[in-house]
Amino acid sequence: MRYFVKFPSGREVPVDLTVLPSGEIRAEVEGRSFTIDAYDHQGAVHLDLGGRSVELWMEGTPPEVGVVTSSRRFYARVENERLRALSSVQGGKSGGGEGLVTSPMPGRVLKVLVAEGDEIHAGRPLVVVEAMKMENELASTRDGRVKKVYVTAGATVEGGAKLVEIE
Repeated sequence: MRYFVKFPSGREVPVDLTVLPSGEIRAEVEGRSFTIDAYDHQGAVHLDLGGRSVELWMEGTPPEVGVVTSSRRFYARVENERLRALSSVQGGKSGGGEGLVTSPMPGRVLKVLVAEGDEIHAGRPLVVVEAMKMENELASTRDGRVKKVYVTAGATVEGGAKLVEIE
């Protein structure tokens, strides 16, 4: 699957990922090829890049993410081909719109952390969606009240599916 990683500078890097039969991941980035073995350990993503170990701490809600590694912190927008196509159809809106939180990718709802009528603040986790064996905690982008919850735990959702509406 192709991903597009866009940095605040405006630079965008396409990344092609292929899962190999061994479970490792083949990454093609700017003409270079890497074999990656990735696993989640206590909130950090550990990557073995052909013998070189890298630990990444992720923050934020996809597609907008922050990454901390060694002594560096950076932010990026990460979209796969499907999310990008959906985003262009929706006029660039994905993840959390003004008052509507949508699924950034196809997956399964693991937890719904709010109920209709709940008062919430920006940054409060609303829903946990599992996609590609990763748990994605989707948070509110603003203060408000939960107007409508569109999903239940266990539901399968497409990218762009309505999850929670905030008024």
